Amino acid sequence: MRFVFLAIFVLLVAAAAIFAIQNLQPITVSFLGMTIHTRLAVLAVAVYVLGAVTGGSLLALVRQSYEGASEVITRRAP
Repeated sequence: MRFVFLAIFVLLVAAAAIFAIQNLQPITVSFLGMTIHTRLAVLAVAVYVLGAVTGGSLLALVRQSYEGASEVITRRAP
């Protein structure tokens, strides 16, 4: 099963890399009054990395909460 997840991960990274390489045009991004002039490829890679970091953090938080709740339930059992 680990190889299936690895293959999916490799395919997604390859798709993101192909998208980034094919979209090298400069763009302007505005957010909350801030303006950034950058290439679309740089923005795509930055969004991909930020998504991976926040997704991993959320998964770790949920896992830690689940394990903490399991400990509390185990301690209360007679």
